[in-house]
Amino acid sequence: MRQERADELLATLLEFGVNHLDTAADYGDSELRLAPWMSQHRGEFFLATKTADRTGAAARASLERSLERLGVDHVDLIQLHNLVEEDEWQVAHGPGGAVEALMQARDEGLTRHVGVTGHGLRIAGMHHRSLERADLDSVLLPYSYVLLRDESYRADVEALLERCAERRVAVQTIKSVARRRWRDDDPGARFSWYKPTEDEGALSRAVRFVLSNPQLFLNSSSDARLLRPILAAASSLSDLGAPSEVELASDVASLGIEPLFDGGELERI
Repeated sequence: MRQERADELLATLLEFGVNHLDTAADYGDSELRLAPWMSQHRGEFFLATKTADRTGAAARASLERSLERLGVDHVDLIQLHNLVEEDEWQVAHGPGGAVEALMQARDEGLTRHVGVTGHGLRIAGMHHRSLERADLDSVLLPYSYVLLRDESYRADVEALLERCAERRVAVQTIKSVARRRWRDDDPGARFSWYKPTEDEGALSRAVRFVLSNPQLFLNSSSDARLLRPILAAASSLSDLGAPSEVELASDVASLGIEPLFDGGELERI
């Protein structure tokens, strides 16, 4: 997006009291768009980015490049981006891997925290393994009503949440307002890789479903048009509370909400 549009969007955060920014080295020019904002508001925000590199040297270089692009001397959180494949997991957690390098960067003050992120139905289990191997500060994973209807995934998520509570590890959620994957004949512009939920009531219920669990954080959709509705829905939690099972099931049926991941063909984005 244009810098002018990014500046307008970021101003919305001050209006709603948001103090967390999550980006990644792989998100196009996102870090560059955030840099002017950081020059004025660095002390007001918890700043997180990600690296998709798995070896230590590459992950360190990625972090340093992100610091330069963001125009900051440190980030609050550096995350291993989508660490779910077994071979990549072994490299990242092995000697000379990304985890080791990012922990060293934490010791040096280039980041305050180290976390891990991922997609798909395998990721909760993989995050659990990562927490067993390393002293991580946060995890990020898909979480929504329709995804948790998968009993195996729900069990993995519940086990992960229990471990995170024990270890005081932050839990960020993504894809919570996803409606389904795009279809070839879907009209209109596409500002995220999935079709988001745009219905105001259903969107509010999807947001409140997540935030009614005080252990969870919710990351907004990459479709910037939904930022204000998502923040408004989050602000209504204290008044409206958690949605009911009946309401959520009705949204799934009426809007055709589908899981983005199925553990098989749809596992990758």
